[in-house]
Amino acid sequence: METLRQQKVSKLLQKELAEIFRSESRTMFGGAFITVTTVRVSPDLSSAKVYLSIMIAKERKATLKLVEDQYKTIRKRLGNAVGRQLRIVPALQFYIDDSLDYAMKIEELLKK
Repeated sequence: METLRQQKVSKLLQKELAEIFRSESRTMFGGAFITVTTVRVSPDLSSAKVYLSIMIAKERKATLKLVEDQYKTIRKRLGNAVGRQLRIVPALQFYIDDSLDYAMKIEELLKK
């Protein structure tokens, strides 16, 4: 169960990361449309799992690799954005969120 502080930090990180991905999608990520679906922060606020929905990309794993390669730049921009609210910027771990694919698969199965 997440504490109120974890929930607030998660929302803040999600909002700021979404802005970073929106503004830098053409230059850093090859024009892929990347949405931050969920951010889960550890209880000590030192690490965050970031779940990304990747669209308009030929290869999702390759786009995720691009995101991971830009880790330092993303974390620095995030630090500049949330520096006044957080003392330490959490370490980020990126994952592909496949919940939309799963929902579409279930919907197709229910139609049969």
